[in-house]
Amino acid sequence: MSNTANEKLPFIFGRRSIRIYAPGPIGDETVATLLQAAMAAPSAMTKDPWRFVVAREPAVLASMAAALPGGKMLATATLAIVACGDLDAAFERHPSYLLQDCSAAIENLLLAAHSLGLGACWVGIHPSEDSIGHIKKMFSLPAPVIPIAAIALGLPGETLEARTRYNPDFVRWGKW
Repeated sequence: MSNTANEKLPFIFGRRSIRIYAPGPIGDETVATLLQAAMAAPSAMTKDPWRFVVAREPAVLASMAAALPGGKMLATATLAIVACGDLDAAFERHPSYLLQDCSAAIENLLLAAHSLGLGACWVGIHPSEDSIGHIKKMFSLPAPVIPIAAIALGLPGETLEARTRYNPDFVRWGKW
């Protein structure tokens, strides 16, 4: 990674998936700021199909950790934000637009969390039917609302080095 890129974009290169959390609260004002950042994301035809569920109860976080592959860190997180998409609100009711819109919102939320000094980790829910069913039932989601991912949040209990996974072999210039 070049020094120039690192100096200008530390909020991107420094953002890492934090899976170990230190004890401490995350206030409602901070959660609102994270959600505002998430909802500043681009959206196909400005349909904004994202919907969010904030979970703070330890028993709920533990249940999510047990149900979601790769979600063990949820059991020790301060809270989780479940990013969902409302198919009825998505452009042309198309799942692909919904997934793109929600993914952009999730990345904004992750970058905002890092910028605010929080640790965060994206835990996929969609497309696993088992995971989707568990989360839909747990949070009583209406039929057209699809859980996409859970974002575990807490005070960071680990520090990871800034990095990029840039690989020039994955880039084509002008044509394939």
